[in-house]
Amino acid sequence: MRAMDVVNETKAAMWASEVFGTPYEKDGITIIPAAKISGGAGGGGDQQEPQAGGVGFGVSSRPVGAFVIKAGDVSWQPSLDLNRVILMGQVVAIVALLTLRAAIKARAKRQA
Repeated sequence: MRAMDVVNETKAAMWASEVFGTPYEKDGITIIPAAKISGGAGGGGDQQEPQAGGVGFGVSSRPVGAFVIKAGDVSWQPSLDLNRVILMGQVVAIVALLTLRAAIKARAKRQA
């Protein structure tokens, strides 16, 4: 597969229709889900040997929320990524523990 073929496939994978999901309606409320899509492509090779080398691409998506249309009013409802919330809580806890450890060591050093 040529590098430009990979780039074209990557472009095709990231259309606006893939960002906004199919709207659906229930009890007079219309919901339009939305997602963040990101991706990239890369490749390399050797001019002496055209068959040597490789290419690749990746696409990632995650939900970000939904537009809610009710009685002619449009509102945005962000989604909650619980995995991200948990990860950030763990990062904050680790930083707090390392800071506490450094403070205790510094205090013990001053008292000695």
